[in-house]
Amino acid sequence: MQEFTQLANTLADKAGQIVRRYYRAPFDVESKEDTSPVTIADREVEQVLREIIEKQRPEDGIIGEEFGTKESQNGLTWVLDPIDGTKPFITGRPTFGTLIALCEEDKPILGVIDQAIINDRWIGAKGQTTIHNGDEVKTRSCKNLQASIGSSTSPMMFKDQGFDFITNWREKCQFIVWGGDCITYGLLANGNLDVIIEAEMKIYDYLAHVAIVEGAGGKMCDWHGEPLTLQSDHHVIALGDASLWGEVSELLK
Repeated sequence: MQEFTQLANTLADKAGQIVRRYYRAPFDVESKEDTSPVTIADREVEQVLREIIEKQRPEDGIIGEEFGTKESQNGLTWVLDPIDGTKPFITGRPTFGTLIALCEEDKPILGVIDQAIINDRWIGAKGQTTIHNGDEVKTRSCKNLQASIGSSTSPMMFKDQGFDFITNWREKCQFIVWGGDCITYGLLANGNLDVIIEAEMKIYDYLAHVAIVEGAGGKMCDWHGEPLTLQSDHHVIALGDASLWGEVSELLK
């Protein structure tokens, strides 16, 4: 695991160098087939990270948001989101981050959230306590939903559930913070948030968070309570206190 962690840190360092070069600088924005935006920074970061992995660990697989899948030859697969939160990046808001996950077979065993502008980095590894900027962190105790602080990227994630779902969630917790993207998962690991509920996600949007949240004492799962893997769908939950799952599962019904 130490070897993997060292490589993940190297990848995050290199991504940060590229991100800082483009942050709040003029660049073109393109639209992908799904209409989501992409920039030269997204592509350059992923290309460089893939080159490093392929040079140091040529048998490992790679799944990236921008350049697809390289099949694993040894059961290990890196999952990369070069800039998670491209819209905040485009608009100069430092809530985006580079996400790096490592999966053994289909289960995440390592994750990094790196925010290069404000120098925030979370590292989680299976069997180890999550580290934020060199210090161990823990989620906080929160035994009931009424006492919880929630977070999600956008209300539009829940258009299939309808706005009644959002109203119901809001009425059952202290308050909900919208926006924040990947950084909110690190903040949950730090004990600043209690519940994250999201939809319309892809595996490179959330697999890096699993080892970070769980290494801090929390729980991550899909909307059915199942562990998140390379085969999971687009529904994601993060809980600082696993005892909240009962109330959250009822909320989702």
